[in-house]
Amino acid sequence: MTLRSDNRPLYLLVIDKIKQDIENGVLQPGNRLPSEFVLSKQLGVSRATLREALRILEDENVVIRKHGVGTFVNAKPVFTSGIEELNSITNMIEKNNQKAGTIFLSNEFITASKSDIKALKINEGDKIIRIERIMTADNEPVVYCIDKIPESVLPQDFELKEESSMFQILEQHADIHISYAVADIEPIGSHEKISSLLQSPPESSLLVLRQVHYDIMDRPVLSSVNYFRADKFRFQVIRRR
Repeated sequence: MTLRSDNRPLYLLVIDKIKQDIENGVLQPGNRLPSEFVLSKQLGVSRATLREALRILEDENVVIRKHGVGTFVNAKPVFTSGIEELNSITNMIEKNNQKAGTIFLSNEFITASKSDIKALKINEGDKIIRIERIMTADNEPVVYCIDKIPESVLPQDFELKEESSMFQILEQHADIHISYAVADIEPIGSHEKISSLLQSPPESSLLVLRQVHYDIMDRPVLSSVNYFRADKFRFQVIRRR
């Protein structure tokens, strides 16, 4: 089926057509689009026009293009949050009216690495507790977390229980309240171990959020690396003049 021209550039008509097919359910999240050759023939446009349309759709996060594999319809994120908001993952899930859960994979006291020492401003040889867990939303795995807390901020009789939030652990066991965090976020492709743990589709990417959390005394008390399913989460930034 060829596109009907309405005086706009053809690549814009291609974008509208693909978005319309997604909206109408003709294309479902995770569906693979036909090859460039086939799709350009179906739409009656050149492959150069199609490539420009797909490039823009990829920038808009409507499709995912995997080199040597194909182009896939991206799933609409379920959870949206401003990156400037400091919310626990538990709160993000619960604000979407879903039940937050935690699967604890491991927790152990280990000697801090060089990167831990730098991030948490502790001394060489100091111990930290490393907690590895999966956060779930309505029992579906959505985030893989690695959290590190200096041993010195925890009471000597500390025992990890089934709290879902690291913020709760710090508040309840150490009377520490998180004030702010310094964060870095980047998208990555699928990860052999983590994507499997999160049951993430192979064509879907992950968002990695690295943060160091500070208390009201400006002490770094929690270092975390969280891997979010990109088909479930979207982070926005509010920019003002």
